[in-house]
Amino acid sequence: MPSVAPVIVWFREDLRLADNPAVAAAAASGAPVICLYIRETGAKGARAPGGAALWWLDKSLKSLARSLEAIGNRLILRTGDPQTVLTEVISETGANAVVWNRRYGEPGRTSDTALKAALKEAGIDVSSFNGRLLMEPWELKTGSGGYYRVFTPFWRAMQAAYVPNPATGAPGRLRDVDASSEDIADWRMHPTAPDWSHGMGEFWTPGEAGARKRLKDFLDGPVNDYAEDRNRPDLDSSSSRLSPHLRYGEIGPAQIWRAVKAGIDAGRIQERPAMVFLSEIAWREFSHVLLHFNPELASKNYNPNFDQMPWRTDAAALRKWQQGMTGYPVVDAGMRQLWHTGWMHNRVRMIVASFLTKHLLLPWQVGEEWFWNTLVDADPAANAASWQWTAGSGADAAPYFRVFNPITQGSKFDETGAYVRRWVPEISNVADKYLHAPFEAPAEVLRRAGVVLGMTYPKPIVDHAAARQRALDAYKQTRQEKGAE
Repeated sequence: MPSVAPVIVWFREDLRLADNPAVAAAAASGAPVICLYIRETGAKGARAPGGAALWWLDKSLKSLARSLEAIGNRLILRTGDPQTVLTEVISETGANAVVWNRRYGEPGRTSDTALKAALKEAGIDVSSFNGRLLMEPWELKTGSGGYYRVFTPFWRAMQAAYVPNPATGAPGRLRDVDASSEDIADWRMHPTAPDWSHGMGEFWTPGEAGARKRLKDFLDGPVNDYAEDRNRPDLDSSSSRLSPHLRYGEIGPAQIWRAVKAGIDAGRIQERPAMVFLSEIAWREFSHVLLHFNPELASKNYNPNFDQMPWRTDAAALRKWQQGMTGYPVVDAGMRQLWHTGWMHNRVRMIVASFLTKHLLLPWQVGEEWFWNTLVDADPAANAASWQWTAGSGADAAPYFRVFNPITQGSKFDETGAYVRRWVPEISNVADKYLHAPFEAPAEVLRRAGVVLGMTYPKPIVDHAAARQRALDAYKQTRQEKGAE
């Protein structure tokens, strides 16, 4: 055992070295540092990551391991119950302190509270930090002392209250401690037989360096067009695509905030579009506030009136939605982009979520679950809050009578048809006028395009007008917005 008792840094959803409060605290101690990641088991109610998120985690942990090796340390991997694993590592190494960055959802929050108490009872020093959010979920309060349930006043309050802490760089060196580690290859997080992840590998570079590059590339120009372009799925530059990096903490929201503000102050970035971009970072914060105060956000209606919603059960329709075979091109393009890349443009996420919950009248929970399994950025707060927002059951939700028309949404936000043609190539030769509604095209137009509806491309699985009316009739039963019309 080392002559100076080591400190354990327990990594969780904070897989970075720079601007990581737990890492900074361990480095400042001057003690040897054990960098530990636990593949947790046994937590009651814990939600296992989906396949796409596991693919990302595999690459992110490998990236973190390389970064640690570059500063003289290494990443220790263990599997098991956190208290058991930490107790074993403490016993093996003589560590007398543990640091981590806080989690805000359940069951992690309750587990961490109990674990901290148990370790302190055993004489171990434990410190936890906020390395995940701009502000703690309980810090911003309304005038009545509660948490914000509407985003716009939350965003105003955050802009007035938030002051980022000074940035901390990555440590130049961390003294290592000899400890046994599992092999990440044995965790089998990268898919095999078959390896369905090729599209994701072409699209993403998981890890802290990849996150920094994404931010730099976005702030070097695209951010200035963000207010106008953010709804354009046909433009690769219309989104920062930082969401999966934020999901696993390869970059922190404070780093993004500081970089944006510095760009504004230096005159490199225009303030209006930059603040629109930061409002999206604030939506993530707002979602975590909702999750903190509503631990069942991913499964239970935030608005209990929706418990009366007459959702349908239709396995065939759900499967067609999942496969991108609904007959509505922009919906199908989004679902295929998701399957191929593990990601979907935010505007299209709203369109496909509206289609599932309103056109198909299927419960938002089945959509949330599908996204959880297929998104590389499947965030436990933002995924649930956004699905509930679109369905109408959430905080500050879209009104029930807002039913996105997939034809007009496609025509408006994919005006040239580039997005649909990329992901639904079987209709790429359809004229622009009919691309977003090929079922409305004259037979001769379809013939020239080589499209046979029902064979080469599906007919619509529902009629828009009829489905919209069915949704309105069903939603009125919830009476959650009585008199809103």
